[in-house]
Amino acid sequence: MASVDLDAVHALALQLGKDAGKMLDDGWRLRVSGGAQAQQVEKDSAVDIVTQTDLGEQSPLNVRPDPSTQQLVTFIGEETYSKGSSKEYLVGSGPTWVVDPLDGTVNYTHIVPFFCVSIAFVLEGEPVIGVINAPLLHQTFSARKGHGAWLNDMQLPLIRNPVPPMPAAAPKGCVFSCEWGKDRRDRPDSNLHRKVESFVNMAAELGSRDGKGGMVHGVRSLGSATLDLAYCAMGSFDIWWEGGCWEWDVAAGICLLKEAGGLVTTANPPEDIEKASIEDAKLGGRLYLAIRPAGDSAHETGRQGQERTVREVWRRVRHLEYPRPGA
Repeated sequence: MASVDLDAVHALALQLGKDAGKMLDDGWRLRVSGGAQAQQVEKDSAVDIVTQTDLGEQSPLNVRPDPSTQQLVTFIGEETYSKGSSKEYLVGSGPTWVVDPLDGTVNYTHIVPFFCVSIAFVLEGEPVIGVINAPLLHQTFSARKGHGAWLNDMQLPLIRNPVPPMPAAAPKGCVFSCEWGKDRRDRPDSNLHRKVESFVNMAAELGSRDGKGGMVHGVRSLGSATLDLAYCAMGSFDIWWEGGCWEWDVAAGICLLKEAGGLVTTANPPEDIEKASIEDAKLGGRLYLAIRPAGDSAHETGRQGQERTVREVWRRVRHLEYPRPGA
């Protein structure tokens, strides 16, 4: 396959993000003015709402040709994907758009500002372009492989001279972000119960909970995996831990965070936490642990600080079960 003109793809993604963001912005403004009422239907559960904006937003983000070769590329979007009975992983080696036209649908429904459009362009299974537009926050994030990550006209992470190292006692001193997710089954050892135990471990005072108390500086839940990753890229969140996401939830955010200098690996702790290698998370793996960009300290490199933080999180969190249906 001929090489792809990533400059042209990046420009297209930015324009699509701008156009789709305006549609989202117009939608909530019409609702509050009485001009339109969002019709809600339930998907997998009562907390996973989809509005007509979700369904209609798909149209401007249709399959587009490779700008350099005019070869059609694959398009994977949240709503078209989830309408089928299978959630087989469909991202191959060819050029692929991976799009969530509205991430943070519950927020959008309640006019909480943490909602966005998320657009990623993937090559050889890796997100190489990411655009995230949160219109009510007036925040447009963008990244292209090898060219850094940006919030509007500011390069990420926001604090750069120098980039702060990870706290020496991490997760103490860190802002920890997490999501409750859609799996709300209230039964012993469910994903919900495992998450709650993990959240409490991260938040509890040091020395408590059989040594698992992490005493994080704060716990945040935005209701948008895409924005969780973007805020890690900013350096505003130190850690994000989550299971249950799909590739459209994270593709653009992963590109953004990696270009900013962050790390994304698996949420689930390995059997041997000390000796396990820390590898990049698989795009379709549904389990994610993200660490913000980190600078060097007198005692370790930024990467070493990130990996140390990963291992400390792994010591405090439970193993989550989010397989792909049919896998």
